[in-house]
Amino acid sequence: MAGFMHRMFYLHFLILLCAVFCWQGTPAQEINFPTAKNITWKSTNFKTILEWDGKPTNFTYTVEIRNQFDGIWKRKCNYINKTECDVTDLLKDVNATYDVRIISEVRSDEILTEEFPYADGPSFKPYEQTIIGRPSFESYDFNEGHTQLKIVIKDPISPYRFENKTIKTVRDIFGTDFRYTLFYRKADSTGRKEAYSSTNEIVISTSKGEGYCFFVRATIPSRKTERSSQDSDEKCTSSVGSELDLTILVAVVASLVLVIVIIILLVTLCVCRKKKENKTKETEPLHDF
Repeated sequence: MAGFMHRMFYLHFLILLCAVFCWQGTPAQEINFPTAKNITWKSTNFKTILEWDGKPTNFTYTVEIRNQFDGIWKRKCNYINKTECDVTDLLKDVNATYDVRIISEVRSDEILTEEFPYADGPSFKPYEQTIIGRPSFESYDFNEGHTQLKIVIKDPISPYRFENKTIKTVRDIFGTDFRYTLFYRKADSTGRKEAYSSTNEIVISTSKGEGYCFFVRATIPSRKTERSSQDSDEKCTSSVGSELDLTILVAVVASLVLVIVIIILLVTLCVCRKKKENKTKETEPLHDF
């Protein structure tokens, strides 16, 4: 009887062990999907995209982001076949440092997520690493006496908003740690001067009757790298004080050339037509009356 009980115990144990293995599904060591390579953060004005190499074939990718402050992994771009992911909405705390890992996985009710292979990417701190986009100009005008030129810069916008739903500019986020540098010169000179402002307005002293050319650059002085944006396009004013955008000047000149060409064509057409009419009259026979 005791032997029978022992055999039944071992039988139940084997059945239970088989059930556990069946429930666990595929063991972790049998999963050998390739992992993401060359994971890179691409961020401009806090709009942030993750990119990596390794086109998936029989599996998909899922991105996980962790704020080092709270240590919680958050999933993004679940089960994708692409090799990029927009993670902007997970990086709203721009002063935090973030970790990333990209999981190579398939959809399965039997295989636990922890069993899938993944690749770690470099950490990222938006405040220190996002690239500042190229600024542009909103307006620029001389005062009535032509002694000052007021330049208003169009702030680059971020993907984030204030609580009242208004858009945050990049300058809003950096605050006093953000500076514009204006490089300007007289239109007929190569000598360049600089002016600085932590707002989006810069006023420079000018000489009456002189035109000026200028461009602007955004800078984050506290940074060790990626301190400055690209330079804006250069703009120029005329000597009489009205704005003279170089692109508008080109358009005006092109329009004048087109008008002149049309006039020449019309005159040529009229002359040719007149000559043809005269030739026709000369070849017509005379009629006796």
